[in-house]
Amino acid sequence: MSASQTSDVPASDVPTLLVKIFGKDRPGITAGLFDTLAAYSVDVVDIEQVVSRGRLVLCALVTEPTVASQGELRATVHSWAESMKLQAEIISGTGDNRPRGEGRSHVTVLGHPLTAEQTAAIAARIAGSGGNIDRIFRLAKYPVTAVEFAVSGCATEALRTALATEAHSIGVDVAVVSAGLHRRAQRLVVMDVDSTLIQDEVIELFAAHAGCEDKVAEVTAAAMRGELDFEQSLHARVELLAGLDASVVDKVREEVRLTPGARTLIRTLKRLGYQVGVVSGGFTQVTDDLKEKLGLDFAQANTLEIVDGRLTGRVTGEIVDRAGKARLLRRFAAEAGVPLAQTVAIGDGANDLDMLNAAGLGVAFNAKPVVREAAHTAVNVPFLDTVLYLLGITREEVEAADGGAEDLLH
Repeated sequence: MSASQTSDVPASDVPTLLVKIFGKDRPGITAGLFDTLAAYSVDVVDIEQVVSRGRLVLCALVTEPTVASQGELRATVHSWAESMKLQAEIISGTGDNRPRGEGRSHVTVLGHPLTAEQTAAIAARIAGSGGNIDRIFRLAKYPVTAVEFAVSGCATEALRTALATEAHSIGVDVAVVSAGLHRRAQRLVVMDVDSTLIQDEVIELFAAHAGCEDKVAEVTAAAMRGELDFEQSLHARVELLAGLDASVVDKVREEVRLTPGARTLIRTLKRLGYQVGVVSGGFTQVTDDLKEKLGLDFAQANTLEIVDGRLTGRVTGEIVDRAGKARLLRRFAAEAGVPLAQTVAIGDGANDLDMLNAAGLGVAFNAKPVVREAAHTAVNVPFLDTVLYLLGITREEVEAADGGAEDLLH
């Protein structure tokens, strides 16, 4: 009897059949199986299908037919499978799949490559934290291998802490975010510029033209390690640029090198309906140019003062420092109409930490140790577009968006 015939029977007690089909994948298998089952008036309770290297595993959980026709159903399914050069297995039981446990998370693992040893370690740590892996799905195979685990049974924060320690020790990147609709609703991404969106430190590019690159680089490194107050170090470095001809701005703009994957990241996010911004301890003379070239929605940085065609060695306006970046994230989110919990921040230095911690998801990108330890997750491969996988966006979606497809979220 079908489920429609047993409405007074508890769902957990309804007799069900698990029909499993194995074999070489090709069009028509799913339709053929359910066309075969349709003759016995069964109801579909659940369906799962996986294809790996051209081999299919199709599972259908259906209500049992009448007792008189059970043997006939089994024989017919096996006969159909044999005619399709497939294998079939049918298992009797009761009820549906057991409910997923409380505390549901998406665990994204990035490897370059991803080894069996690393995967075993992550799976063991999930189990050791009380979690159950309900589903595994590959998001991308290049430029990194990205795999997503759907996990239930343990709190997201506890799982994130446990896996962060494991990931660091085995050399993979792991992001843990709570499951739910809000994951796809993250509509604002804000990133640092120097050594994140671009490969360079902009002030060092200016310093190279002033002949003081080594002095500036030394102060920059100390500031990024959190050893110096950012505002003091900014003023100290900018003073070294005093007297430079303003024409150097155009030269520096030409010298800026985007991080690999930066264009793909921004283009994909924009085509998927996200808003994208940058905040920088660098200079508006460069970030304004990046905003125009990349189609960014927001950009804010410090401004080099220029008088009579020369840099004065001072900055004007509001200073964008560690606290300022977090403040700007909140401002951008308010202007974009996006709750702070649905924002993503990306950065590499100590002055990004407040912003990373304020965002719904803070990503440390090839960051200093102090930043990696404090951020929600870390990415340690040189491709900025791998951040897309942390948002649950697959490589296929990236390629579709990159090919000019319509908004994939609508």
